[in-house]
Amino acid sequence: MVSVENHIGKITVSERYLTELVRHTVTGCFGVADIASVSTAQSVISAATGGKFFGDNKGVYIHSSKNNGLVIDLHIKVTYGTNITAAVNSIIHKVSFTVEEAAGVSVNNVNVYVDGMIY
Repeated sequence: MVSVENHIGKITVSERYLTELVRHTVTGCFGVADIASVSTAQSVISAATGGKFFGDNKGVYIHSSKNNGLVIDLHIKVTYGTNITAAVNSIIHKVSFTVEEAAGVSVNNVNVYVDGMIY
């Protein structure tokens, strides 16, 4: 649960909602082929257990920062021929905007890690 208090009141948003919101936003961005697990071992274990061992957050990690905002870590795979810099900048802006608009929670930082390329 992520809780933020503002002049209107207290906002509480589940981590699962935020994870699904970010996942849906990222997969809709140009050049993104898939959201990747952090490591090959994690991919194998996650596939074998149906996502139960590492949770259902495959490649999307959200945690609170010290100044009442969120830090979002994303691990993605891009399609071959994609301008990676442009795609990453687009993802950062789109994820920040979507989370702030949909959940009312400020995003301090979005870290995008390109873990692979799909042909």
